[in-house]
Amino acid sequence: MNILIADDEKHMTTILKTYFEKEGFNVSVASEGEEALEIFYSKKIDLAVLDWMMPKLSGIDVCREIKKVSLTKVVMLTAKTSNDDEFVALDIGADEYIRKPFDPRILILRVKKMLGTEKLVEIRNLKINLQSKKVYKDGEELVLSKKEYDLLKLLYENKGIVLSRNSLLSMVWGLDYFGEERTVDTHINRLRDKIGADHIITHRGMGYSFNDKDE
Repeated sequence: MNILIADDEKHMTTILKTYFEKEGFNVSVASEGEEALEIFYSKKIDLAVLDWMMPKLSGIDVCREIKKVSLTKVVMLTAKTSNDDEFVALDIGADEYIRKPFDPRILILRVKKMLGTEKLVEIRNLKINLQSKKVYKDGEELVLSKKEYDLLKLLYENKGIVLSRNSLLSMVWGLDYFGEERTVDTHINRLRDKIGADHIITHRGMGYSFNDKDE
């Protein structure tokens, strides 16, 4: 995910850049409004964090321009305290309004919720949103059955561990399920067809494990 941070206070952009990068975001920084728009038009920005008061072009003007041409999420930062200012920001399309001073950790949490990434897992060409229970391969959403998703989630959460067919059967189908272990094999094969065979390793005579290695 690409984040744009625009603020003429250098210490603020430095702090926020550090926090966002620790969370795995790609961060671009601007110190004034015109530079912020240049970055926005030159990169695929998923969310912009804009200070209201900036030289050359205000954050509110940058927000207005961004919203004219895209659905990019915008968080407005400001030292203004008037409810009228908050109304103006939200009225032109800002998705969030945060008054200074604020805790950067709160900003990170709000951004994650806005982008739906607070429980997003990325494994090579796969993305698993543990909140929405949606799975994407190469950017395309996959249609998985509940059992296929549950198997994938269980294998991922136990990556590096070989899970026996019996263990998978009891954890996904339930302890009171009396079906055959081949049920697991059938669902694993269907899951492999959808996500790619290389994501699940077969351990002959033992069971299955999730492959999260790059190679």
